Formats: sequence, structure tokens, C-alpha cells
Amino acid sequence: MSILLETKGLTKKYKNGIALNHVSIQVEKGTVYGLLGPNGAGKSTLLKIITRSIPKSSGEVIFENHPLNANDVKNIGAIIEHPAIYPNLTAYENLEVITTLLNIDRKKMDEVLMMVSLTNTGKKLAKEFSLGMKQRLGIAMALINSPALLILDEPTNGLDPLGIQELRELIKMLSGQGITIILSSHILSEVGQIADRIGIINKGLLRYEGQNTNPSKLENLFMEIVRKDVMNND
Repeated sequence: MSILLETKGLTKKYKNGIALNHVSIQVEKGTVYGLLGPNGAGKSTLLKIITRSIPKSSGEVIFENHPLNANDVKNIGAIIEHPAIYPNLTAYENLEVITTLLNIDRKKMDEVLMMVSLTNTGKKLAKEFSLGMKQRLGIAMALINSPALLILDEPTNGLDPLGIQELRELIKMLSGQGITIILSSHILSEVGQIADRIGIINKGLLRYEGQNTNPSKLENLFMEIVRKDVMNND
């Protein structure tokens, strides 16, 4: 088992409580890691620490066998909460901004637009895109730097069934190309169809981690964990 990313005892404290409490996960290279949990469970907090968007209180993030540093972030593509799209620019122009800032070969733009099926949008502005198209553009922007790790936080939020299916196929395709993906969601059925490994977070604690060997029983496992936490707090 080759581990790309690992957290050890990761904790995030705020004045009004603990958002993450000693969370330790292992993400294998070339796999899809499904990060599950109810809204407010701590999923986005964990992903923001991994991308160095917010500081940790304690614990470690290990990336490619060394403590995560600022330089490693270049090797991580992420959409957390929503894609950072310029609404008054075309898909091509949105990517052009990033390639200019990061000094990336412009040929990469055509490659990632083809990957996310956005090659025919022409002069259409991003603000005129459907929600599914915006999500795919966000993924293209996250892929432009050829990251080893792609983080998608609740990527199906607000999508219609067709948009969800398209996104699912895209994630499978990217995984097939060897990209390691962390997929965060509260939609169990979607994660169950895609993920190789599952982590379930509730109330800032990692309640379960293991291989996704039986997707049909995922909902029962999830509900059992959440109900147990509710009963323990009563």
C-alpha cells in the first residue's frame, strides 16, 4: 500500500469548540477516498487544513512521506465549497489567468478542457454556464497544474441528476488516469459508487475508515454511526 497523504492526530480548535479532534486518515495513491459526514461534521475543515487554507491547532499532515509544506500545495488541486471562477470570463480565459500566474504551458488549457468536456463553449461567459458546467470548469482549473492529489468538496451540491452522472463519470475517468482523489460528500450513494476507501467523520471525530468493499451497506453503516453519536449525547 503506497500512501500519498496521511493525517496524524489532526486537531482544529476554535474559541467555541473543536472542529476536528485527533483525525488520522490514510489516502492511497491512485485511489478515490470518500470522505463522508453530515453537514458540519468537520469535512471542509479537514480539507482546508490539507490545502493549507487554514492552520491546524495540532497534529501532522504527511504528503509523499514528508510533512506537508507550502511547496507541496502546488501538487494539490482543490475545489472547496465552490469553484473560484471569474464569471465574466470564458472557460478558456479563466484557465489563461492561472497559466499566466503559475507560468504553465498554455497547451495544458486545451488538454484539461477536453478532459472535462468544455472544448465547445467558445465565447460563452462562465456566468452563463449551468451549475454542472461551472463545476467541470472548476475541476479543469484544479487540474491545470497536473496535481498528484485532487480534492473535491461536495462537488454534486445543487446538480441535477444528469450533472451528477457526468461528474461521476469524470471522477472515474480521472482516477483511471492515476490521479488520487479525495471526494467529500454527504450523499452516500454517489460516494459508494466511486470510492475505493471510505472515511466517516461526525462531530469532528473520525468514526470509521476502511475499504469500500460493500457499497450497498454503506448507508446502514453511516446511519448507525450518526445515531450512536446522537444517543451518546442525549
